[in-house]
Amino acid sequence: MNQTSKYIGLLLIATLMIWACEDNQSKKKIEAEIVTEKKESIPQPNKGAPKKKNTAKYPVLNDKSAMEFFLEYDKHHKENKVRIYTDFGNIDILLYNETKFHRSNFIYLTKREYFDRTQFYRVVPNFVIQGGSSDDFMIAKRRKRIGKYLLPPDTKRGFSHKRGAVSMPSSEIENAYKLASPYQFFIVQQQGGALHLDGEYTVFGEVISGMDVVDKIAQVETDEGEWPIKNVYIDKVRIID
Repeated sequence: MNQTSKYIGLLLIATLMIWACEDNQSKKKIEAEIVTEKKESIPQPNKGAPKKKNTAKYPVLNDKSAMEFFLEYDKHHKENKVRIYTDFGNIDILLYNETKFHRSNFIYLTKREYFDRTQFYRVVPNFVIQGGSSDDFMIAKRRKRIGKYLLPPDTKRGFSHKRGAVSMPSSEIENAYKLASPYQFFIVQQQGGALHLDGEYTVFGEVISGMDVVDKIAQVETDEGEWPIKNVYIDKVRIID
């Protein structure tokens, strides 16, 4: 092999090596670009974005927040008729717009389905039947989710404890201002009414249908504590037109 041929051969080998090197570098570059594109396509968390708060649908009410809550609730929830379903029949009640805190409270509890499977737990013939409570643990748990609060009396609206009046008893806790227990209510069954209760408790509605059912419940047998021997359940309470 002459000198020229040898030179051409070496030049060829060098050229092939350069091409191979360039091809290898291009391949690595392409692979790097693919990897980068894959990384960029994966959604990255936005560290600067504020975390969403897990806010509850309903607030847990207390004595400080309840009045403001029901004042606002009254503006948007104007329903004023409810039906109490029992095994003895149905009782329809008209809630007074004038006693807005008590009406709003009762509508709110109705919509929360608080009264479902509570009881008429106190029955005094020819006087009152009282409902909205129970010795069931689940009812106590339900009250805890809604909140612990009392409502102030609203006794100067001109409503009396006539027969069929729906009123709110004061809290079992002794309080000088007769603050009302929001979960309970009583219906006056007494013929001629129970006018001696006027000024003491807030009348916030009246029975417009079903006083015969109230009379039936008032006749059930009770123990010494005025609790019915056989439980008288409120199956449910619902808003009606």
